[in-house]
Amino acid sequence: MFNKNMMEKMRVQLEEIKVKLNNISVLGAADNIKVVANGNRLLTSIDIDADFFKTANKKQVEELIVLAANRALEQAERVEKSEMSHAAMGMLPGLG
Repeated sequence: MFNKNMMEKMRVQLEEIKVKLNNISVLGAADNIKVVANGNRLLTSIDIDADFFKTANKKQVEELIVLAANRALEQAERVEKSEMSHAAMGMLPGLG
């Protein structure tokens, strides 16, 4: 069913997907906090509105950072699954 050539093709395609996912950004937000992650589920930036610190306490800021980060990572996971599913359809006979 699988030969060396097919396995190598799959390996190359997976590497290409990783590169593509690295260039996809997704946003997770909670109140005045925005977290950006890439499609490989790595956080790339956090933006907190400076005025937010005037009214929020440390615990609120921490909780909202976690919430925004989790939302970004959930988005990244959906993107990753979609890309992998799309690639699998092209790689495996009978899935497309």
